[in-house]
Amino acid sequence: MSRRAVLIACLGAAAVLAIALAVLLGGDRDGSGGTPVAVPPAFVPTPPGTDGEPIADPFSYDPARRADFEARAAAGNAHVLYARSPGGATATAERVAKWRDLVERAAKRAGVDADSLEALVFLESAGREDAITPIGVEGAAGLTQIVAETGRSLLNMTIDLPRSRSYTRRIQRALRSGNSPRVQRLRAARRKVDPRFDPVQAMAGTVRYLRIAKKRFGRDELALESYHMGMGNLEDVLSAYVGGEDEVDPHEVPYAQVYFDSSPRRHPAAHAKLASLGDDSSNYLWKLHAAREIMRLHRDKPDELAVVEALQTAKNSAEEVLHPAGSQPVFANAGDVRDAYDDGDLVPLPVATSRTGLRLDPRMGELAQEASLYRGLRPEALALALYLGAQVRELSGDPAATLIMTSSVRDSSYQKRLIGRNREATRGYSLHTTGWAFDIARRYRSRAQARAFQFVLDRLTSLNVIAWVREPGAIHVTAGRDAGALSELLKASSG
Repeated sequence: MSRRAVLIACLGAAAVLAIALAVLLGGDRDGSGGTPVAVPPAFVPTPPGTDGEPIADPFSYDPARRADFEARAAAGNAHVLYARSPGGATATAERVAKWRDLVERAAKRAGVDADSLEALVFLESAGREDAITPIGVEGAAGLTQIVAETGRSLLNMTIDLPRSRSYTRRIQRALRSGNSPRVQRLRAARRKVDPRFDPVQAMAGTVRYLRIAKKRFGRDELALESYHMGMGNLEDVLSAYVGGEDEVDPHEVPYAQVYFDSSPRRHPAAHAKLASLGDDSSNYLWKLHAAREIMRLHRDKPDELAVVEALQTAKNSAEEVLHPAGSQPVFANAGDVRDAYDDGDLVPLPVATSRTGLRLDPRMGELAQEASLYRGLRPEALALALYLGAQVRELSGDPAATLIMTSSVRDSSYQKRLIGRNREATRGYSLHTTGWAFDIARRYRSRAQARAFQFVLDRLTSLNVIAWVREPGAIHVTAGRDAGALSELLKASSG
C-alpha cells in the first residue's frame, strides 16, 4: 500500500472518530442524564413460519449509548455537506470562518454556543450574507436564512418585503450587467429595508430565536433542532413520541431517542410526523454536528479536511469514507475470488428466499463462465443485506415481500467487462471488487415495500453503517465494518 493510500485510509477512519469526539466533548451537554420514556429492547424480525431464537437488534436505540448514536448520526449525515456545499466544504468553511468574530460576539451576549452558531451559518447560507431561497425574499434570506414571517412576527424585525423584492430584482440586473459598484449600493440599500441581509442584525435575530426556543424547550439541542423544523412542528413530534402521557414532560426526552426510536412500528405517530416534514428537518441536528466538525478541521487540521473532502466526494455516496481506496484488498481475477471463499473472506449468498427476504436475480454473474463465483459477499456485507431483507419485510407488512439482489462481489476483470455494457459501472475503484457492496433492484411489490426500504436505508445511513446511492435500475449499497454486529444473522439464514 502506498504512503498516500495509508494516509487516506487513516484519515477516513480518523474523520469518523473526530466527529465522535467533537460530539462527545464539544456538543450539547444538557439533558444527558437519562430519559423519562423507557426504550424496550428490539429484535431483528424472524422469518415467517420459523421459531428461531430472536436476535437482538444492535442498531436499536439504547439510552445508555446516546452519545454513540449522536456521533454516528453526525458521521452518517456528513456526506451531503461535502457534496452540496457551494464550491465544496473547504470553500464553504473559508466563507463561514470570516464571520467567526461576529459569531463569537453574538454567542457571548446571548449565552449560545459559538461553535453551534457557526455550524448553523454553515448549513443555512454557506457563509453568504446575500443567500436567498428559490421562492424569493418571502422565504428565507440572509446569513442565517430567517424566514420573512418569522422575522416579523417572532423576532421583531422590520422587513419591508415589497422594497426588498424590488432591490433584489435590481441587484440581479446589475449582476448580469457586471456593474459591481451599483450592486454594492443596491445591497446596502436593501439591508436598510430588510435587516435579514445585514449580518449583524441577522445574527442578533437568530440568537433571539434560539433564546426563545431554549426557554420553551429547556435544552440547547431542541432549540437548535427547532431552528429548521420550527417550534410548533418539534412540539408536535415530541408530544407524539410521548403519546399523551400527562406525567411525562416531552421536553425531557433526548432528541436522539425520538429520532432513532421512532419507526413505522415503534412510535408510529412520531415517525409519521417526522416523515411528513419531507425537508430533512428530522436530521438537522446531526448535520449541525457534522458542520461543527468541518469547521473544527478547517481551523485545526486543514490538510485532513482536504483528504476527507476528497473521500466524501469521490463517489455519489460516502462509500469511500467507509472503505478508502487502498484500505481493502481488491480481487483482481477469478482466482482471487476463489481464494477469498476458501479463506472465509467471502461467503456465498443464501438462496432460501423465505428465510432471508432476499431473492437473487438469475442474471447475477452472467458475464462469467462460472456465475456462482460472483454470488457472494464479505460476511459483514451479507449480514447487512439479511438485515435489510428482514426489516423491509416486517415494516412493509407483507410476508412475501422480498428484495431482489442483482449484483454482489466482482473482480477487476469482471468489472472491466461490465463497463463495456453498463455506463453506470464504475470506471475506477469499485467497492464491488472488495466484496463490501451489492445492488438491490428498484422493483417492489408495493409502495409499502418501497417506503419500508427507504426508511431502513435512511436509518442505517444515520447510524453510519452504510452508504448508498440511487442508480437508474438499482440501489447500490456499501456496508461498513460496523455491519459485523449483525453476524448472528448469518447463522440464522443457514439454519
